[in-house]
Amino acid sequence: MLVGTACNREVVVVERSASVSQAARLMRDFHVGDLVVVETQDGRRRPVGILTDRDIVVGVLARDVDAASVAVRDVMGGELITATEDESLPDVVKRMRAAGVRRLPVVDGEGTLVGILTVDDLLDLLSETLNDLTRLISRELTREQRRRP
Repeated sequence: MLVGTACNREVVVVERSASVSQAARLMRDFHVGDLVVVETQDGRRRPVGILTDRDIVVGVLARDVDAASVAVRDVMGGELITATEDESLPDVVKRMRAAGVRRLPVVDGEGTLVGILTVDDLLDLLSETLNDLTRLISRELTREQRRRP
């Protein structure tokens, strides 16, 4: 399976220059725990970082800093890891594990943001797959029982 098939295409984004207060409101309004930080060039949004609710708590609230006076760029995560939509899902999961990240932006061949892949998305996918397999086994057992004299 490819990353582009499994990723969430509805991504909430924020610019680096936005205040942490603005970012927190976006998280609240869209019920998400992270925002992809983007830079817009030639009408294309390119991911440059991720801001998580934990970044806000640790980098702003725990330090008693006014969230309206701090820019997203000052507290967003460091090195950004991305995946392309045509990469193999198992390969990307291995990269996520090695890097210790729970989410990563998904880009097209030109580096434009097209989605986000999160551990929650992967767990949902795995759960659906296991549920399908369970139903398959149950169906097979039913078929076998019907065939018996």
